[in-house]
Amino acid sequence: MNISLLQKSRYGYKPILPRALSGDLGTLKTVTGEATESVANQNEMKQLFPISYGKPIVTFEPGEGSVTSRALKVGVILSGGQAPGGHNVIAGLYDGLKKCNPESKLFGFLGGPSGILDDKAIELSDGYVDQYRNTGGFDIIGSGRTKLETEEQFARCAEVCKARGIEAIVIIGGDDSNTNAAVLAEYFARQKHDLSVIGVPKTIDGDLKNEQIEVSFGFDTATKTYSELIGNIERDANSAKKYWHFIKLMGRSASHICLECALQTHPSIALISEEVEEKGMTLNEIVNQIVDVVVTRSKEGEDFGVALVPEGLIEFVPEMKHLIEELNDLLAHHEEHFSTLRTFEDQSEWVNKNLSRDSSYVFSSLPNNIQRQLLMDRDPHGNVQVSRIETEQLLIEMVADKLEEMKHDGKYAGKFSTQHHFFGYEGRCAFPSNFDTNYCYALGFNAAVLIRESLSGYISSIRNLGQPASQWVAGGIPLTMMMNMELRHGEMKPVIKKALVDLSGAPFRTFVAHRDEWAVKTSFTYPGAIQYYGPDEVCNMPTISLSLEAGKEFI
Repeated sequence: MNISLLQKSRYGYKPILPRALSGDLGTLKTVTGEATESVANQNEMKQLFPISYGKPIVTFEPGEGSVTSRALKVGVILSGGQAPGGHNVIAGLYDGLKKCNPESKLFGFLGGPSGILDDKAIELSDGYVDQYRNTGGFDIIGSGRTKLETEEQFARCAEVCKARGIEAIVIIGGDDSNTNAAVLAEYFARQKHDLSVIGVPKTIDGDLKNEQIEVSFGFDTATKTYSELIGNIERDANSAKKYWHFIKLMGRSASHICLECALQTHPSIALISEEVEEKGMTLNEIVNQIVDVVVTRSKEGEDFGVALVPEGLIEFVPEMKHLIEELNDLLAHHEEHFSTLRTFEDQSEWVNKNLSRDSSYVFSSLPNNIQRQLLMDRDPHGNVQVSRIETEQLLIEMVADKLEEMKHDGKYAGKFSTQHHFFGYEGRCAFPSNFDTNYCYALGFNAAVLIRESLSGYISSIRNLGQPASQWVAGGIPLTMMMNMELRHGEMKPVIKKALVDLSGAPFRTFVAHRDEWAVKTSFTYPGAIQYYGPDEVCNMPTISLSLEAGKEFI
């Protein structure tokens, strides 16, 4: 492999494990909690998961005595979009299995879930895994978005595993991938297959979290990477003093990335989708809010600024949310007919005829390019692909129109020159921060212990993340505990509930306490690049959001 000097240096980093996992695994003690319930729809969940439902939370603690572990054969799958640290999850899983028993083997299914269906896998070795330690990306075995959701697919998974002698599958993915892991675990148990399934919480979006899963891996690195770029742009804006930069940030639904980046960089404006929904703000009200900041800053001689826009914003604006819901439902039920409409004009005409009056009005009032983006191919769940909707440009156009009206009426005399950006892929495969390097390694190592303990239908959980890595708490959370019923493809299905920004939580309350000052007074901060060597407060701190949630002060 061609490697950079940083990559060569990072090979030498030794991830820190929680105390319970760093000693003799033969003395490890499993502490079992009370029976659990799903976050909602308990009756439906009991019926859908009669075997898996109600399992207890487990925690690993140092114990006494010695237990000899038998050799295990395990398969691992990277599912969905990339997130920094995925390689270390696999390295931790590999090392954990080998520590349990040196004769254990780990097989990596290639290209995501399709790898197990097609029986394409490689046995991972010391030399192969060592090439990927502490690095970004998912290229160690590749990822994919094939969904494991049908009984035919489940049966094929069992067939492939049986042929290879594999007795456990680790699925590294987001909320949908882990939902599939829960359904797969229930199927194996129902069919009496001696196969266990363990999930690992992955997504830079930060929306796979709850009281037990404090953060999904990759969020720390991605937000620090984006914050570096935002800080660079802020410094450029403050130097040139002539541009308003509108920056859309990745995050399919929740605004965790946008909020964390705002806390790190102190922009002039940061929109939080969940607040927009809570207040029932219309698109025009959002525009007017931005206009007020632009005009106020202009009066102070500052015709520049930075506005952060969450990727999923448009789905939280009431009239847009209703329109998108109608479009998703309409196109889900008429997919075959819609596919026969070859031109945008035909598609637009058909959609307008079949939408409600209010939604038809909203759709018709949108710029042509936004209409086209709303009608593009759906995502794997049948929903609008919000990443393709150029929300930042829509806001720029609407703000510019409003300012032009105000200028005509003598209420605004400034200049509104703009640049727009979308930060997404730039952060998904970055070199993981020290936090993610340790966290991901611990998640993988912990998954190996969950398998050794013959657990299935669990997600690997490392808690107490606001403290140093050695004080983290290892264990497992039942996947069904995090699930509820939601509408997918026009049908109610069991899924892991997405965690949106908590408007009563410490991160958002801290942002609210400072945003008015940041809007008027240029208060930009410049985080700079992720650091790997140096003092703890520079190299080993978690995100500001996680620190605030752990009760620490905002600095």
